[in-house]
Order: sequence, then C-alpha cells, then structure tokens
Amino acid sequence: MKTSIRQKLDSLAERLGELDLLLGEENATRDMAAYRKLSREHAEVSEVVSLYDEYRKLEADRRAAEQLLMDAEMKALAEEEVQRCDAALRHTDSALQKALLPVDPNDEHNLFLEIRAGTGGDESALFAADLLRMYTRYAERQRWQVEIISAHESELGGYREVIARISGQGAYSKLKFESGGHRVQRIPVTETQGRIHTSACTVAILAEADALAEIDLNPNDLRIDTFRASGAGGQHVNKTDSAVRITHLPSGLVVECQDDRSQHRNKAQAMAVLAARLKDRQAREQQAKVASERKSLIGSGDRSERIRTYNFPQGRVTDHRINLTLYKIEAIMHGDLDELIDGLVAEHQAELLAALSNGD
Repeated sequence: MKTSIRQKLDSLAERLGELDLLLGEENATRDMAAYRKLSREHAEVSEVVSLYDEYRKLEADRRAAEQLLMDAEMKALAEEEVQRCDAALRHTDSALQKALLPVDPNDEHNLFLEIRAGTGGDESALFAADLLRMYTRYAERQRWQVEIISAHESELGGYREVIARISGQGAYSKLKFESGGHRVQRIPVTETQGRIHTSACTVAILAEADALAEIDLNPNDLRIDTFRASGAGGQHVNKTDSAVRITHLPSGLVVECQDDRSQHRNKAQAMAVLAARLKDRQAREQQAKVASERKSLIGSGDRSERIRTYNFPQGRVTDHRINLTLYKIEAIMHGDLDELIDGLVAEHQAELLAALSNGD
C-alpha cells in the first residue's frame, strides 16, 4: 500500500475516534441537522476504517506466517498462509482504494435531461426525438420515472428543444456522463437522393437541486412572465395565460414551461429547472478552478464537445472519450446503454484511483 493512501487511512481512523466522542456527547442531539450530518459521516468513515482494520490484521497474519518459514515442519503450512494473506491483501487494498474515492454528492439526485437540436435542421430535431426515446427506454429499464417538463416540437415531429425530469435511485450517477455533443450520420427521411447527412444535438444532464435549498434564488433577481401556451392542448390553451417564462437577470438564463394547464405547476417546474441550471453552472465554475481534476466528466465537460457518434449505415456507436465502438446501434437506440455507461463509469473510477495513488 502506498504511503499517501496509508496516511489518509490513519487520519480517517483518528477522525472516527473524534466522531465517536462528538456523537456520544450529552447534548449531541440538540442540533438535529448537525447530528444527522455527523451520523452520515460516521457511517461513511466506519466502513472505510473497518476495511483498514481488516487490512492491518492481514498484514499481521502475514508477518506471523513469514516467521514460520524458517521452521522446516511448518514451512509448507506457512507458505500456504502467506499466499492466502497476499491474495486477501490485494483484494482488501482494491476495496480500500475504491472506498476512498470522493463521492459525488449529486449521485443519488434526480435530474433534468435537456436535449437541443443543433446543426442539421429538421433531421437534427428528429434525432433529438430519437435521443429522448433512447433515454426514456433506458430509464424504463432502470424503473425510473420520466416526466416531460417542456417541449418545442418541429414540423416533422422532432424537437427543437425538450426538457424531461428523470427520477429514481442513482439516476444522476448513471447519466451524468451523457452531457455533450451527440452526432448522427444517416440518410434523413427528407433525403431523396440517398445521401448520408451529419447532424448533431446537444445533451445536458443537470442534477436536481434539493427543494431549491442548494441555490439561493433572490426574488429581485427574477423576472416572471406569463403568456398563453402555444401548440396542442385544446381550447384551454388559448384562453388562459398558463405558460410561464422565468428570466434570471444576473445570469441571463431563461426557462419556459407551458406543458401543464396549471400556471402554478408550470412556475414550480420552471423554478426547479432554473435552480438545476444555476447549480450546474456553479459546479462548472468550481471545476474550472481545478481543471486538472477528472477532465470533467470524462472529457472537458464542454456541452459543445462531440462525445459520441451514431453511424446508422455502419450500425455502430462510438464514444470518443473512451474510444469505445459498439456495433449494436438498434439496441442502443432502444435503451440498451449499459455497456456505454459502464465503460464511462470504469474510466472515471480509474482516473480517480490514479489521482489517489499519486497522492493528489
């Protein structure tokens, strides 16, 4: 085990002792918010320290076995014990390194999925609809809930822009690597001469803020406009100002919601999307200050960066960040994203492990 990792583990063992004392104080529960925070930290640290205790016990067992190697009668048994300890130490060391990886506080959050058509006109809008269907079917496989928050449809049935809320256990942890530029190469339905066109969409995955508590939204910074919703919806749409547009004046961010008949619900949804966008912007600003950390996330994190290509004539999907090409485009477009997502998660963990081992 590297010295830097052992030092971190020793400090965690000390911290566990401190937490035991703090939680055992007579007035520990006077501030319940602080008590819950300490309890969560205690649970996390206890798990790591327990593994570290196991590791140190294995080291002691191995040293004891080594001392018996000089005994002719015990040599065979001692060699077997050394081999057992070595295998167990490798396994425990790997588990410890993973347990020490920084936890993304957003991993268990719900999320907002935003898909915007880019270059390619109507074909790009149709591809946006295909991407929404792909993520929706993946979500169904995970037993997550998908709710359309806002949609601006194109003439051919695609989307110029669509925002969906995806809720379920671990939703953000799985989909957070999907932000970026998605490119499609295929023959559009509008193409009469059979030529392959290249179009693009931008995907943004935004962690939902906890009841707006994580983001300070000053009412004086907001301009809220109501207007009549457009598009399908029957007579009701044309008679009431149920649609809501919220402008965050300091940042210039604008969110519109008009899919619900209730102005109150549209406003609540728009506020939630705005909070998620502001939270995402804050996170990106923080990441920019430590740009050397995790090329964020598996790449520069730039929304315009091309992260994946869907080539229909060749039946392949390529994720350019991890150089992974899969020849199963139909399955992927029907929501079979496990291989892509698992590859991205593994690459991200490998980068974090490398940084941990280097003492960063």
